[in-house]
Amino acid sequence: MTTQTEQTEISPIPTHVAVIMDGNVRWAERRHLSRLKGHRAGTENIRRVIEAFGKSGVKYLTLYAFSTENWQRPRTEVKELMQILASVIGRETKEMHKRGIRLRHLGRLDRLPGRLQEEVLKSIELTKNNDKMTLSVAFDYGGRAEIMEAVRRMLRDNMSPDAVDEVLFSQYLYTAGLPDPDLIIRTAGEMRLSNFLLWQSAYSEYYFTPVFWPDFDAEEVKKALLAYSQRARNFGT
Repeated sequence: MTTQTEQTEISPIPTHVAVIMDGNVRWAERRHLSRLKGHRAGTENIRRVIEAFGKSGVKYLTLYAFSTENWQRPRTEVKELMQILASVIGRETKEMHKRGIRLRHLGRLDRLPGRLQEEVLKSIELTKNNDKMTLSVAFDYGGRAEIMEAVRRMLRDNMSPDAVDEVLFSQYLYTAGLPDPDLIIRTAGEMRLSNFLLWQSAYSEYYFTPVFWPDFDAEEVKKALLAYSQRARNFGT
């Protein structure tokens, strides 16, 4: 059966899509599963979503995986999340490298467990020259913390106040060198940014869906891209 999104040629396609991956725990609770199984299901979904966006022509994809506030979750859950991410990065990096995907990390690296830090750095180094797609993983990331760190770095560099403009400021952010997101998607029905890409999202389009992240499949990707294509973007003019 052909769906509406398959019948419609989607254009334009956003250059950069950012996703707030929400709903793993609620997905698990509705199935009477543990929180850990919900996180595992959400992590397993990442590859499918990357493939779907890649086939659609999206060049930059950013996934919000772990916020600065997530450290407040139960200690055992945080430990399990770190172990899951370390194993997934180690398992998936070679495949993504073969497909020409460049990996970037957004956020603090110093607070992550040693093994996870090593896996992140190895992945970044291995894929640094790839150009099919750039996949940024926001892990131990917070928008306010990013802005504060950018200000601190500019002060350390003795920047003159008169030299500071939007272009210069952007170069001090974790996202330096990346285009601002055209489309920000949030799953699981919440309608807020949750401290994600606060500076970069000034003119982004938003798409909110009630679908939990583990169920956000290729068809849901098409729905989001179709909704974006039907909007007339306005940059304050």
